[in-house]
Amino acid sequence: MKNFKLKNIPERTAKPRNNGITMVMDKGLSLKEAENFIDANGDFVDFVKLGFGTSYVTKNLQEKIDLYKQANTGVYLGGTLFEAFIVRNQYEDFIKTLDKYKLEYAEVSDGSIEMPHDIKLDYINKLSKHFTVLSEVGSKDVEKIIPPYQWIELMKAEIKAGAWKVIAEAREAGNVGVFRSSGEVREGLVQEILTKIDDDKIIWEAPQKAQQTYFIKLVGNNVNLGNIATNDVIPLETLRLGLRSDTFSFFLPKNAKYITKKK
Repeated sequence: MKNFKLKNIPERTAKPRNNGITMVMDKGLSLKEAENFIDANGDFVDFVKLGFGTSYVTKNLQEKIDLYKQANTGVYLGGTLFEAFIVRNQYEDFIKTLDKYKLEYAEVSDGSIEMPHDIKLDYINKLSKHFTVLSEVGSKDVEKIIPPYQWIELMKAEIKAGAWKVIAEAREAGNVGVFRSSGEVREGLVQEILTKIDDDKIIWEAPQKAQQTYFIKLVGNNVNLGNIATNDVIPLETLRLGLRSDTFSFFLPKNAKYITKKK
């Protein structure tokens, strides 16, 4: 959607997108709030993740899922809920839940439980035969530091097993995984990952504005970003378009300058 004409605005991909994805975390919106959210932001949202285990206690869950799907927005249950089923030995119940709510996407993660990687790959492979799988790489434990070579090996293996995209863990606060506890980007890690994994295969969880700005400048305005707060979707879109101070000059021609007219 463009309300007026501006020159030198970087091109954005259109829905359905393979890159330039914005994934939003719904942490418990009411049905009315979800309706208002879609009305204001629907053009810019590609996926809604029903965060962690919120879908277990969300009122009008089917109606909310249907609302997002009607807006041409993918919706899936948070990876923590997948882990909650697995740790209770309820994989078949997880499948029944996806089927019950007519979900097309599934997230596989192991950020909260210890799971042998071959077992995780098996879940990805099995699920990918019936669903589009997003797999999350990284730990939610701030003390657990995974070296770059291991991030790369895990991502490659999960893509090979059938994951459509891999999600780089950061939690909803953006203080673990590819970020330090302060929220600062682990730049060496990110850049090393990008030497081996195509950027369009990764969704970077980046809930903070500075993190979003970093990835837009590093990868481009059509970088895949996730764990975006519901009220940050349009602010993120302005970052992608160079219409916010943090990226204002990044997409302008090098010779662009501010001109004042003298009286």
